[in-house]
Amino acid sequence: MKWKGTYRRIAAFMTMVLTTVLLAGCSDVVVLNPKGSIGQQQMDLILISTVLCLIVVVPVLVLTFWIAWRYRKRDKNQAAYQPNWDHSTKLETIWWGIPIIIIAVLAVITVQYTYKLEPSKPIEHEAEPIVIQVTSLDWKWMFLYPEQGIATVNYLKFPANRPVRFELTSDAPMNSFWIPQLGGQIYTMSGMAMKLNLIADEPGEYKGAGANFSGKDFGQMNFVATATSDADFEKWVADVKKSYPALTKEGYVELAKPGTSLVRSFSSFPKGLFNDIVMKYQVDGSGHHHGGGSEAASGAKEEGVKTASGAQGASDRDMSAMAGHDMSAKTDQGMTSHNHNG
Repeated sequence: MKWKGTYRRIAAFMTMVLTTVLLAGCSDVVVLNPKGSIGQQQMDLILISTVLCLIVVVPVLVLTFWIAWRYRKRDKNQAAYQPNWDHSTKLETIWWGIPIIIIAVLAVITVQYTYKLEPSKPIEHEAEPIVIQVTSLDWKWMFLYPEQGIATVNYLKFPANRPVRFELTSDAPMNSFWIPQLGGQIYTMSGMAMKLNLIADEPGEYKGAGANFSGKDFGQMNFVATATSDADFEKWVADVKKSYPALTKEGYVELAKPGTSLVRSFSSFPKGLFNDIVMKYQVDGSGHHHGGGSEAASGAKEEGVKTASGAQGASDRDMSAMAGHDMSAKTDQGMTSHNHNG
């Protein structure tokens, strides 16, 4: 029996040591090492929620071990024996009241952070945001820079300490765009233009990935998000424009085919490509734009309506011309019956 108790103590000590070692590695968890204000606020919410939950969890675990030890079977057990005890107002007030208070506090905090961290909400900052249009493909990421006129595949670069407004869609199965150190993930869906606002507080390279299962090579949908200075960003844009080929419509069709891809860069891309991808999956010219919609996509929608109207008008004129031609032919041939309806 003596040795049995010693083994238990050793096992408990080793469990504590192993837990300490595992927790010491949390600094390598990118979610717990934010590099942007959005990521920092999200980590604050994680920590606050964890601490509030631990207020309940820790006492329960401690009491579980204490009760098991206090009322264990042994000779000369001095624990009070109360076979008829069935209710304690004081204890029930404690184990019901404290969790209710914690849940209420957690609910208020969560609602506040949810409103504050709405993905489509612009980041208040003195610098103008840069717009990057993101399209998830099978199994790669395409990034369009409409203001700079360049495009990349599986590589993302933007200035540090400057808001980035991502507009996201999909030309493949639904996926999830995620740069853990900068903020939470957001889905990319066909026929929809989602919005996500992030910022990097300092230069660096951050891991990005597709966080949603989308087929056999979804594990290859990784990319590097590089935050750099404004000068380095402008130099990079100039280098891409000078050193890489243009992305044509035919080239995009080839790129969109299922398959993995290395990092690629393009000096230009077809005008309105992102909007064409969004509109491609919309029914009856209608679609959903998260957070008030994409201005560019809305413009494309209006342009699409105008184009459709123009096409309808041209079709009507063509039909009228055809009808006139048929009637002339009938007159020339002395036909009185109408065998053609135009």
